[in-house]
Amino acid sequence: MSDVQILGVGMHPWGKWGRNFAEYAVVAARAALADAGLSLGDVQFLAAGNTMRNGYPGYVAGSTIAQALGWSGIPVSSSYAACASGAVALDAARARIQAGKADVALVVGADTAPKGFFGPLPGDRPEDPDWLRFRLLGATNPTYFGLYARRRMERFGATAKDFAAVKVKNSRHGASNPNARYRKVFTEDEIAESPVVAEPLRLVDICATSDGAAAVVLTSAEFAARQSDRRPVTVAAVSTVTPTYPNTDLDLPDIATDSGVGAPPHARPFRDAIAHVAYEEAGLGPEDLSCAEVYDLSTALELDWYENIGLCGPGEAEALLHSGATTLGGRVPVNPSGGLACFGEAIPAQALAQVCEIVTQLRGDAGERQVEDATVGLAINQGLFGHGSCVIVTR
Repeated sequence: MSDVQILGVGMHPWGKWGRNFAEYAVVAARAALADAGLSLGDVQFLAAGNTMRNGYPGYVAGSTIAQALGWSGIPVSSSYAACASGAVALDAARARIQAGKADVALVVGADTAPKGFFGPLPGDRPEDPDWLRFRLLGATNPTYFGLYARRRMERFGATAKDFAAVKVKNSRHGASNPNARYRKVFTEDEIAESPVVAEPLRLVDICATSDGAAAVVLTSAEFAARQSDRRPVTVAAVSTVTPTYPNTDLDLPDIATDSGVGAPPHARPFRDAIAHVAYEEAGLGPEDLSCAEVYDLSTALELDWYENIGLCGPGEAEALLHSGATTLGGRVPVNPSGGLACFGEAIPAQALAQVCEIVTQLRGDAGERQVEDATVGLAINQGLFGHGSCVIVTR
């Protein structure tokens, strides 16, 4: 299979704009096509991430976005994998190109998020695990962000000051990002004054819900080679793995298990496996990374991801953070975009927004947040219900 390359990226800025998700998708898609020097007529496949809170159009996001762009007869696909939806859509488009059925594919994710925390869709659905976690536990997302944070504190001795240091770092990174929703640089004192939402996490430790969109133009290496005025980068790997039994590190809405009683734990936990599979495909390792975009639903979760992607061993993330290794100018800057701390959640767009940032870094176009001489970048997140998402991009 030949290499698949990224020829263009585009975004709609994150915020709360109150418009239909397809409007954001059109802005991001047109920006990505312009960045690639292409038009909609050049696109041979469109893959979209579904936005499940927007009714029927959200469930068929591929055709909805194709219609918003202007019907052109292109084949479409719609993918739902919660927060990993963008990566799953990207993987579908990459496979289409690798199979020789397209030279140019457009991948789009966009969302219009509700105010406040995410809640269940209407109706009684006792077989829907997401509905069950609200009905049985009353657990919005910050509840399990807080449980993750407590687990880290109990296992490794993390403190609120460690979590605050993540927020300070990411706020500095995002301050110069024109697509970020929040561009304020926070101090530790300001974080300490923020109200507690899910102990030990304060309001500014937790990402918001946002509107936004991101898009990526993928092409075959042969097609990219003919665009001599462009700067393509290569998709070195995509991982969309699921957990391996027994999965003993539980996420809500899984609220109880005895799987660990009947079988020994797997050698590689789920989140470790997401990156591991991508590293194997790319023939690379954590030591090769120039930068990484990780899924900081909370400040505490970013510390977990340092270990999951192999930047350090278990319990060593706090020391790595305080050493300056993960800030701009450090060994492996993490979340140079500012991360979800500065963007918030626009679920189908998130994995693609991470890829957009990595591409921008590898091209050297990130301005004040540029990682020096970036050649390899990793974007990783985790979708609810066991969806892995990792994309490695190289220059």
